[in-house]
Amino acid sequence: MWMASQALTRPALSSLARAGALTGVLLAAGCAHQSPALTTDAEWQQTLTQWHGAKIIALGEQHDQIAHHQWEAQTVQQLAAQQRLSALVIEMAPAGGSTAGLPATASEEQVQQALHWQSGSAGGGWPWKDYGPMVMNAVRAGVPVLGGNLPRTQMKQTMGETRYDSHLPAAGWQAQLDAIKEGHCGLLPESQFAPMARIQLARDESMAKVTASAVQQQAQPGQAVLLVAGRGHVRSDIGVPTWLPKDFQQKVAIAQSDKAQAAINMQADKLLTLTGNASKDQCAELREQWKSRPAPRPQAN
Repeated sequence: MWMASQALTRPALSSLARAGALTGVLLAAGCAHQSPALTTDAEWQQTLTQWHGAKIIALGEQHDQIAHHQWEAQTVQQLAAQQRLSALVIEMAPAGGSTAGLPATASEEQVQQALHWQSGSAGGGWPWKDYGPMVMNAVRAGVPVLGGNLPRTQMKQTMGETRYDSHLPAAGWQAQLDAIKEGHCGLLPESQFAPMARIQLARDESMAKVTASAVQQQAQPGQAVLLVAGRGHVRSDIGVPTWLPKDFQQKVAIAQSDKAQAAINMQADKLLTLTGNASKDQCAELREQWKSRPAPRPQAN
């Protein structure tokens, strides 16, 4: 089931009316390898132990769920303590941002500057209070944090790049188009479905490039690169994994809230149900923003 709270990232809500600045579609079609169940810390620890040989571990979150952020921060801490974490790649910062040159004692302000972090505000961005603990756990452990997302300056150009239309099988591309429609609450013109879907695939491609480079340059035997992104971006069938080299052993874990209206149905190696907080009605918020957007100026004859 497609729900708006799963479909829109925080930047998307504030920038829907500006072409090229929309972000964060999470797709909810597909099949999973196991049914969701309430997952304990012990169970997740066991899963991480079983994934010891993986070069890449991807965690997929619902952006407005506090427990998902805590799960990610704890996972970083656990892997780092076991000397299994070579790098952390995040959707929440643009590609090119990196803490690799910072000491473990760096301040949060220095870390945000190094990552080109855009905090949540009227202009969009990601709230540091949600992701700061995860990022700082890596920094304190001496693990580099790398921005993986497509820079906003590249989004407008990406909307016209038709090569993305054929990256996925037809069913996968259609799922992307359907997600754009439902994720924007039926407010987006159909002519924008394909351009916006291209942005999502370009974001996946960008995160894959950064992750693959980190594996090749940072990872030692027994270590993994951890990728943290929205759930649709890490899906095995249509997300970042489709852009990664086939010989990279990858594992994907996707989380949902126990308050979700319906169980998620996404292709992953592990599905987790974590204690959740109530989600905002993102469609209602988006409709209000849509009504208050400036009317288009009439064109001169």
